[in-house]
Amino acid sequence: MKASVFATRNHKEIIRDPLTLIFGMGLPILMMGLFSVMQKNMPFALFEISNLTPGVIVFSFSFLTLFSGMLLGKDKSTSFLMRIFASPMSAGNYIVGYVLPLLPIALLQIIFCLFTALFLGLSFNISVLIMVGVLIIISLLYIGVGLLFGTIFTDKQVGGIFAIFVNLSTWFSGTWFEPDMVGGTFQSIAQFLPFVHAVHAARAALSRAYSDVFIPLSIVLGYTTVIFVIATFLFQRKMRGQY
Repeated sequence: MKASVFATRNHKEIIRDPLTLIFGMGLPILMMGLFSVMQKNMPFALFEISNLTPGVIVFSFSFLTLFSGMLLGKDKSTSFLMRIFASPMSAGNYIVGYVLPLLPIALLQIIFCLFTALFLGLSFNISVLIMVGVLIIISLLYIGVGLLFGTIFTDKQVGGIFAIFVNLSTWFSGTWFEPDMVGGTFQSIAQFLPFVHAVHAARAALSRAYSDVFIPLSIVLGYTTVIFVIATFLFQRKMRGQY
């Protein structure tokens, strides 16, 4: 109940900036349309809609990192958190309160991108619904990263960190090209980070290769768990005034 009340407040804060929300949902749709047009003029199937859709949706989750990081960072810079630290809420309650209002946004990103993909030729079947479930789990990774950024940095600093993060997560995710096309150190780094595994899990779900979903999704869940544990620990220290 405590986290739910706090989440309601955070929801109101997020929708106060509708332009950022529209950009976070509109840009992936525009990119999907652009790369679909490019695919028609390509001699190889790099951006087929069934391959492109999961990657673009995972890319759209980068904006969840921005939303969560900016919200938490802003609360810190305005001393809002310091005032409500007197409440009987735990660090976990605060973190959950930041996560809950972002999950509907993640779902809207998925829905808008899927409708665009269906318009561009994606076939609707049960695997699409399974992919949605996988994507919701993946969205927690990006929300967690944003909360970690927001716990460490101010809202102004989060913007700069996000610019680095979105490039890092995009290039190493395999959204636009597979890391093995580059090979070497680049591929090794991509395999070490969770982003390419997130895209592979979503693509496997959409292509009905369900046995190939478990391992990459497990890697994503492992990263997500570690990130949330670190974010909660640092947030708890912040509550105690230890940094």
